[in-house]
Amino acid sequence: MTDPRENATPKVDFGYEQVPLEEKAERVRGVFNSVAGRYDLMNDLMSGGLHRLWKRFTLSQAALRPGQRALDVAGGTGDLAAGLARQVGATGSVVLSDINREMLERGRDRLLDRGLSGNVDFVQADAECLPFADASFDCVTIGFGLRNVTDKAAALASMRRVLRPGGQLLVLEFSQPVSSLRPLYDLYSFRVLPTLGRIIAGDADSYRYLAESIRTFPDQPALADMMREAGLDGCRWHNLAGGVVALHRGYAY
Repeated sequence: MTDPRENATPKVDFGYEQVPLEEKAERVRGVFNSVAGRYDLMNDLMSGGLHRLWKRFTLSQAALRPGQRALDVAGGTGDLAAGLARQVGATGSVVLSDINREMLERGRDRLLDRGLSGNVDFVQADAECLPFADASFDCVTIGFGLRNVTDKAAALASMRRVLRPGGQLLVLEFSQPVSSLRPLYDLYSFRVLPTLGRIIAGDADSYRYLAESIRTFPDQPALADMMREAGLDGCRWHNLAGGVVALHRGYAY
């Protein structure tokens, strides 16, 4: 007799909820369709503006030279892509990619408003199967996006594939804070964030998902191990804000 569990639909995390594998991408898309219009305002309110400092630190670690090529995956409204574009200059190029069309359009409009257009391209793409040739980029960044990917291992492998030898992957993501911060962090995440989401974005559920998705995301050592398994070397991380956020780095050789 066939074990019925063998035919069960695979489930993945959507926050604390377990959903069928094929449904997660659509549900994440719904979250970002809902919050796109207030995404930048909510980022400022949620982090007290600290997200700008975290992204600035990420860009300082990218340290690209004029003429190089960079890819910002799940780039949303374009904060990292804008900084990368300034680093590579007119002779370099940056690709801002995102799976969500509304977020990508907002990113394009924001970069155009900043006068950044000649060296930036915009591509709607899935992080798990990036539509770029092998060894295409000197640096790949993903800021607060890996957490929302269905198959994180596939996304890391895809980002590693498009890196040139010596290129680096920078993963900026919410992580696990030091133990002394956790009670306050939990209170903020599960009480304040959904309330802000309801008042500012008209969507408490999406920000409740945000808090839950952080708790189910691999911690700092586990993510470093995943990056090594994807073929990256020299993997390490920098804790920011007591580990509330971490920047992971790995290199292609």
